[in-house]
Amino acid sequence: MISKSKWIAGALFATACLAAAPAIAQDSDSKKEDDAFLLLRDSVRRDDASKAEFYAARLTSYAIPSYVDYYRLKSHLRDAGAMEVLDFLKKYEGSAIADRMRNDWLLELGRKRDWAMFDQQRPLFVLDDDLQVKCYALLSRLSKGQNVAAEARALLVDPPNYGEACGALIASLAQTSQFSAEDLWAQVRLAGERNATGPARRTIMLLNGSDKKIAQAIDLPAIALTKGAGSTKADHETFLVAVGRAAKTSVKLSVLALKKAMPKLTPQEQAIGWANIALQASYVIDGDTMDYWRKSNGAPLSIDQFQWKARYAMREGDWRLLRQTIAAMPASLRADPTWIYWNARALAAEARSNTPEVLALYRSIADRSDYYGLLAAEELGRTVSIPAPGAPPTPAEMAAIAANPGIQRALKFFDLRLRFEGTREWNWEVRRLSERELIAAAEYAREKHILDRMVYTSERTRVQADYSHRYPAPHDDIMQPTTSTLGLDRAWVYGLIRQESRFIMNAQSSAGASGLMQVMPSTGRWVAKKIGLTDFVQDMLTDVRTNILLGANYMNMVLGSMDGSQVLATAAYNAGPGRLRSWRSTLTKPMDATVFIETMPYYETRSYVKNVMTNATYYAALFEGKPQSLKARLGTVTPKGYTEQEQQQTSFSSR
Repeated sequence: MISKSKWIAGALFATACLAAAPAIAQDSDSKKEDDAFLLLRDSVRRDDASKAEFYAARLTSYAIPSYVDYYRLKSHLRDAGAMEVLDFLKKYEGSAIADRMRNDWLLELGRKRDWAMFDQQRPLFVLDDDLQVKCYALLSRLSKGQNVAAEARALLVDPPNYGEACGALIASLAQTSQFSAEDLWAQVRLAGERNATGPARRTIMLLNGSDKKIAQAIDLPAIALTKGAGSTKADHETFLVAVGRAAKTSVKLSVLALKKAMPKLTPQEQAIGWANIALQASYVIDGDTMDYWRKSNGAPLSIDQFQWKARYAMREGDWRLLRQTIAAMPASLRADPTWIYWNARALAAEARSNTPEVLALYRSIADRSDYYGLLAAEELGRTVSIPAPGAPPTPAEMAAIAANPGIQRALKFFDLRLRFEGTREWNWEVRRLSERELIAAAEYAREKHILDRMVYTSERTRVQADYSHRYPAPHDDIMQPTTSTLGLDRAWVYGLIRQESRFIMNAQSSAGASGLMQVMPSTGRWVAKKIGLTDFVQDMLTDVRTNILLGANYMNMVLGSMDGSQVLATAAYNAGPGRLRSWRSTLTKPMDATVFIETMPYYETRSYVKNVMTNATYYAALFEGKPQSLKARLGTVTPKGYTEQEQQQTSFSSR
């Protein structure tokens, strides 16, 4: 017999279950819809139009209807009529996905050479960040008889991403004589330099050269070199591409091949050969690199060649050559903050003072909050300090952000672990916000634990800024005792995390690095063994406490192996300690860290170190509440085993 109390409890439980049933059913339906949406997305990516339509038909009331409609249309865009696309664009005008669809459609219109509709839609493409759309735009203008050669030269610098659009543009420029033979040879050389066999083959055929020979020069350069320089212009250019490609494997082999071919080559062709060798020698810090760059005088240089010639001039302390090289760069490259800063340094070194011209150059970039902005500001006597935050966002301002449809879509995508789509929606919305709205959006991102978007949003403010948004310090209850025990600079560790993962705990790189500090599984196991963490398994890398413990200990180990240099340790964390030992071994005396950073062979590592050290300087100013010097933090990089006394003697003798 059931007691009264048990009967009442059972009745209450049943009632509760009945009350919860609609919510449970709703959650189940929502999960099914999310699964169908993900399958819809996947079907479009696999170019399966029938399956895309199947899943789209089951999402008639989905939370993000614009994306259902986008994928449905995207699945048959090549065959869609103009009215169908225009209806979509009108329905969702002003949204991120409408701009994405316009991008897709412009590519189709360009492919079909429907210039009337292309020209109508191109000005409405807001982001305008697609290289092939830009090539089609020039192709459209070219078809109307306009001269676009100068714009094409500035645009056509990345052969691996040319696609059909840019290849067709080059061919049309050649056919209309807007591109000279030299323009086309420059494209062949650039394609060889960037390992873009397809574009090189297509372009050399416009010059009546052999597409098979240029493919061999790029893909099998050692074989191409054995055939010599040949007798025609096309043979010479093909040989010079092979010289550059072979230098990636052996600089000495390329030098020998070029010297042997010298009698057959014109002075400019010889200079091109030396420039091709010098570029590859720069990447391996070959001892004769500067000599190769000097022999390249008279060669038409690519963007990368200009920059590496400049870097080697600064590495050698040849300030005059650095200034001359920067002056010869294309205007767009010369206007980059990197080269504005180094031009000022070169001028100051030659004049032995900060002349009015030098100060003007520094002032032109000193208001930037990045690496070069901070370095320029220090030359003007300004160090890094943290301004007081403005008034916090009001409840009404926060409510407006929470109600923003684009922000809501972003949150939905983040819940679905579709970070690309979520980031696109978030970024699209915040680009239109006022200063106060940006501050509210950053705070909203903090509340929702989307710290990467909080940082991004805060960096868009210009007048007001809350630096706890720009430089957050989450999990400090774990970080403080960990860094304190190790004697590690907490500002530096947070500076590295900000660059590594933007505080996305489940971040995972293509190489397999995980968590806040992007620890590789092999590194995690090695460090765990070193510190006595006996129960380590790979899944622990996504645990905040374990990730910080292993990452901070690894930073400390690397720092010790690099004689306490944060610059070297930061670079080693990114590129690996072995590479840093190799790069450092080329030093014969102390080097200004700004020069060492600028001349590290890997683009990713150069950018990484600049960003981490800049971040660390801001964090130190935030934590310590007093101005900080980036230059002092960077300091000097010394050869391994270089004593403090030797460093002081070198510093004294160089005054």
